[in-house]
Amino acid sequence: MNSIKEVTQMTGISASTLRYYENEGLLPHVKRDENGKRQYDEEDLEWVHFITALRATGMPIVQIQRYVQLYQAGDFTISERKAMMIQHKKDIENKIADLYRNLDKINYKLALYDVLEAQR
Repeated sequence: MNSIKEVTQMTGISASTLRYYENEGLLPHVKRDENGKRQYDEEDLEWVHFITALRATGMPIVQIQRYVQLYQAGDFTISERKAMMIQHKKDIENKIADLYRNLDKINYKLALYDVLEAQR
C-alpha cells in the first residue's frame, strides 16, 4: 500500500489532483487506513496511470467517468468500453495527423528561411 504522498512522488500527480479524481469517481476503489488516510494499491496505481494517459490525450473527465461506471458494471460492458477506446484512439490519430500537417507547414517555412539566409 502507498500513501498519497508516495503516489504523488511516483507519478508526479499532485495530491489535490488525486483527491479530485477520487471525488469525481475516477478512482473508486481507494482504501483508507484506520486514521482515514488514503492507501493506494497496485490496481489504484494502474488506474492513476490509465486516467493520466486518457487526460493527456484529451479525453474529458465526463467520458472517463462513463468508462469507470461501465467498468464497475461488469464484463457485459466490455464491448461498449472497447468502442469508447476505439473512438478515442481515432480522435488521437486525427490530432496527430493535424499536428503533422502543421509541422510540415512549419518545416516548409524553415526551409524557405534557410534558402533566404543562404542567398545573403
